[in-house]
Amino acid sequence: MARQLSVWLLGAQVGTLTQVDGRLQFTYLPTAAVPLSQSLPLRVESFDDRASRPFFAGLLPEGGKRRQIAKTLQVSAQNDFALLDSLGGECAGAVTLLEAGQTPPVATSSEAVQWLSDEQLCQVWDEMPLRPMRAGDQGLRLSLAGAQDKLPVVLGQGGRIRLPLDGAPSTHILKPPIPSVDGSVFNEAFCMALAAALKLDVAPARIHHVQISGADDPARPYLLVTRYDRLLSPDGATLRLHQEDFCQALGMFTEHKYQNEGGPGLAQAFALLRSATRPSAPHVLKLLDAVVFNALIGNHDAHGKNLSLLYSAQGAVLAPLYDALCTAVYPALTDKMAMKIGGKYKFSEVFPRHWDAFAKEAGLTPAPVRRRILEIAQRLPALAQATQTNLEAQGHGHPILGAIVGLVEQRCALTIRRFTEPDLSE
Repeated sequence: MARQLSVWLLGAQVGTLTQVDGRLQFTYLPTAAVPLSQSLPLRVESFDDRASRPFFAGLLPEGGKRRQIAKTLQVSAQNDFALLDSLGGECAGAVTLLEAGQTPPVATSSEAVQWLSDEQLCQVWDEMPLRPMRAGDQGLRLSLAGAQDKLPVVLGQGGRIRLPLDGAPSTHILKPPIPSVDGSVFNEAFCMALAAALKLDVAPARIHHVQISGADDPARPYLLVTRYDRLLSPDGATLRLHQEDFCQALGMFTEHKYQNEGGPGLAQAFALLRSATRPSAPHVLKLLDAVVFNALIGNHDAHGKNLSLLYSAQGAVLAPLYDALCTAVYPALTDKMAMKIGGKYKFSEVFPRHWDAFAKEAGLTPAPVRRRILEIAQRLPALAQATQTNLEAQGHGHPILGAIVGLVEQRCALTIRRFTEPDLSE
C-alpha cells in the first residue's frame, strides 16, 4: 500500500514523497517553480528511491540518535518515510513534510512555542540521550542531521529558550556538551570565534549556562548557534531560507559522508560550487579558506555534510561555516581528515606538493593557493591567542582552550617551515 507525504518548500507545496514497498519515490507538482536540490532538478518524471533517498534521508538525525528516535516512535530505524512523517515539520532549510491536506503555519506566533524554565531546560537536556529531538512529544516535529545531541529552539527575550510547536521555525540550535569529548562546548565556541576573527563567514555561536535554582549542581554550559537558514522579517516573523548540504546536493547517502567511504572529496566540493553558484569565484575562495582553516585548527570531521549551499532569490551561495571543532586535540579521536588533501588523509603527511595537487584538483592555481595558506598560517596563532583571551575574559575559560591554541601554533609553524625551507618542502 502506498503512503504519501506532501513536500513543501518556502511555504508552497512542490511535490509528493511516496513510499511503496519500503522504497521512496519523489514527484514534483506541475506548479513547482523551485527545485529541492541540485540532485533533484525540476522534471515531470518521478525520482526513484536511489535518487530520492540521499536528500530526504539527509534531513534526519544519524547513527545512535536515529536508532533511539526509531525506538521511541516504535518504527524501524531504516524506515526513512516513517521518521520523516514524525519529525519532518521543522527541518534544515525550508522543507516541511506534512500529511496530505495539511498546510504549514504562515508565521511564528507567541502561541507556537513552548517556554522552558531553567528546570525544564535541564530536564530536556537530561532526556536528550533517550529522547533525541523530543521525538514523540505532542506538537513537536523537529529534525536535524548529525549524530550529536542537539535541539532546534527559539531564543526569546532575555535569553529564554522556547521549543517551536506545530512546525513553527526555530531560530537557534542548542548543543549540550558531548559526553565523550572533554570541553566540546568551549572547543566549538573557540573554533567558531577564531573563524570569525579570521574574517571567515561563520554562523554566530555563543556559550550560555543554565542552572537549576537552589540546586548545588554547577552551572551547565551549552552552545547556542544562530541558524543561518532562518531570517527575521521586518514584521518580526521568522522566515525559512532553503539550504542543503553537499551530500544532498551531490546525491550521496549520509552513511557515506566520509571520503574514504565513498563520500565527496574536495575536488567534488569545488566542482559543485562552480556548477551551483553564479558568480562562483567568491564562493570558491570562501571554500578554500574553510579548507585551510579546518586543516590548521585540526578539524578532522569536516565532511560533506558539514558544507552546505544556501539559497535565496539571488541564487545559491556557500553557506556560512558551521560545526567547526578541533578534533585533533583529542588523542582518542582519529588523526585522519574527512577529506584528503592532495591524496593524504593525515595532516602530518601534507607537504607543499600535496597542497599543489589539491589546488589543481579543485581547479585552482597552485601559486596563489600557496600564498593564501601561508597568509592564514602566519595570522592564525596570534588570533588564536586573542580568541582564548576574549573567551576567558567573558568567563568561558576551560583547559581545552590552551591545548587547542598550542596545537594551532604547532600546525601553523610546521606549515610555514614546509613552505619556506627548501629541505622541508618535500
